[in-house]
Amino acid sequence: MSHLNVEIKAYCQDQDKVRSILKERNADFKGLDHQIDTYFKVNAGRMKLREGNIENFLISYDREDKEGPKESKVNLFKFDPKSNLKDMLVKSLGVLMVVDKQREIYFIDNVKFHIDEVKDLGKFMEIEAIDMDGSLGKEKLLKQCQEYMKLFDIQESDLISKSYSDLLNK
Repeated sequence: MSHLNVEIKAYCQDQDKVRSILKERNADFKGLDHQIDTYFKVNAGRMKLREGNIENFLISYDREDKEGPKESKVNLFKFDPKSNLKDMLVKSLGVLMVVDKQREIYFIDNVKFHIDEVKDLGKFMEIEAIDMDGSLGKEKLLKQCQEYMKLFDIQESDLISKSYSDLLNK
């Protein structure tokens, strides 16, 4: 399954404020997911295997490393956590980095919100405006992302241009 995201990642010291705003907006809380993301050595873009109690995907994506809303072309493959997919990927590609996080997952319409506690990094939030079928377009996704950034009072200094794996790899 391939789709388009416009997304941001930001440091977030006041996660209770974010939860409160999401609750006020009647966000659909999907749950708390302990996720282990194993990033693999690949020639282009990024590839990770996400293992959680809610989400289990092989994810490949291309995304600019810039602060603020950025376009991301995402391919998802849902896998059975009991399969040997991870062993195959580790043996054939090699592991670049492992990210361990606790993630709260919320949705408002097509916009997904993450409140993350990342081991050895700290507290973050993400906003992902998602176009699953090409009906919304990049401009609408960008507008949604910017509106939520304003709502959550995300400052430019809070924005992060890199993935958690890049931050851990420093």
